[in-house]
Amino acid sequence: MKNNALTGRDLAAALAVVLIWGVNFVITKLALRDFTAFQLGAIRFTFAALPLALFFKPPRIHWKWVVLYGVFQGVGQFGLMFLSLKVGMTAALASVMLQTQVFFTALFGFVLLRERAGRPLQAGMVLAALGLCCFALNYVNPGAAGPGATTVLGFLLILCAAAMWAASNIVARRVQQIHADYSPVAFVVWSSAVAILPFVLLSWLFDPEAVRWRWLDAHWTSWVEVGYLAWMATIVGYSLWTWLLKRHPANRVAPFGLGVPVVGLATGMIALGETIMPWQWAGIALVVAALACVMLGGLLRRR
Repeated sequence: MKNNALTGRDLAAALAVVLIWGVNFVITKLALRDFTAFQLGAIRFTFAALPLALFFKPPRIHWKWVVLYGVFQGVGQFGLMFLSLKVGMTAALASVMLQTQVFFTALFGFVLLRERAGRPLQAGMVLAALGLCCFALNYVNPGAAGPGATTVLGFLLILCAAAMWAASNIVARRVQQIHADYSPVAFVVWSSAVAILPFVLLSWLFDPEAVRWRWLDAHWTSWVEVGYLAWMATIVGYSLWTWLLKRHPANRVAPFGLGVPVVGLATGMIALGETIMPWQWAGIALVVAALACVMLGGLLRRR
């Protein structure tokens, strides 16, 4: 890993990831107009897995890690996120709330891997907790109703999605500890294949019969949106991010992640006309401050 400054190509890659992942939430919201949450999951991961599975051999690691990552990151994170956006969560707020995975990862890391939290992370977790309290107050505030209102169920589901993302991070860390030379791209591709069958079964069990085959009549723009989610957000986004992490220390790359909720907020408000309530703005400010504390705190202390 190099310690030199980021080049113009590195900066372009980082900004591309921020834009790809930030717009991802609006694209998902649009795709859910023609697909149920479980249908979208099945189709997205089919698109992501099948083309590249022909070119990448299964990673040389125990199959249980591939299955666990596919369940946590595929079915857990994205399935719950899709459900949240379907039942009452705006794309703008989802882009912020999903970033709480940083703090769930720290909690799981402490419990499962005995990883200790430094002071920046501890301070960030306090700020994030205050931010979540602000989001919760929005539901008891009589003025919470409006075009930017979300549901309690949507709020809880997006938090569960963040927790599932954190669980997949723990799996990835364990794989890195045991098999340092594994291929991250092959790992993502084959874990994507794991998620397909569970999504198909969930759709068959829980989607109403009236909409079970509605995906066959989806507008062509919805299929373009699925292609974006599968190839741009999953394959291109994660490949660029992994490439950056191989070239530079994580503390130089991770701060770019702060741009994802900014882009998500802006695109949600501009493209979908979503509005943010006062308590939600307070929660957003605290969560973003918490992320900045975690991502930049250690770097500032070393200086």
